[in-house]
Amino acid sequence: MRGSYRAWRDIPTRWHDNDVYGHVNNVIYYSWFDTAVNAWLVEHGLLDIEQGAIIGLVVETGCRYHRPVNFPEVVQAGIRIARLGNSSVRWEVGLFTAGHEAPAAEGHFVHVYVDRPKRRPMRVPDAWRAKMTSLVQNVDDAQ
Repeated sequence: MRGSYRAWRDIPTRWHDNDVYGHVNNVIYYSWFDTAVNAWLVEHGLLDIEQGAIIGLVVETGCRYHRPVNFPEVVQAGIRIARLGNSSVRWEVGLFTAGHEAPAAEGHFVHVYVDRPKRRPMRVPDAWRAKMTSLVQNVDDAQ
C-alpha cells in the first residue's frame, strides 16, 4: 500500500513503453526502479554519477506484476529501504497509478556499494547512511 513507501517520484509513461500487447512492457518497470532510486540518491547529494568515489552495483532484482500500466498513465514510484547493511542496500519500489491504492507492480533490487576504480565492496558512508535511514521501513510499520 502507498503508506509503506517513504519517498515518491512521478514518472510519465512514454508512447514507446507500450508493447504489441497494448500495455507497458515488463522491462520498462526495471528502468522505473532505477530512475526512482538513483534520482533520490542524486537529489540528496549522495550519488555523483560521473565522478563519485562510490557506485552501487545491482546484484539482485525481482518484480511482481499485479495489473498492467498503459500509456499515457503517470506512474507514481514509491521507494523504501527494506535492509540497510554494511555495504549493501535492499531497495523496494512500488509502482502506482492514479486512483489505485494497491500497486500495479512491486519490485526490489540490491545495490552493493563499491569503490569505483577497484569495484570492491565498501562500507556505506555514514553521511549516506544518515540520509538513507529516513527510507528504512520498520517491520512494525508494515503491520
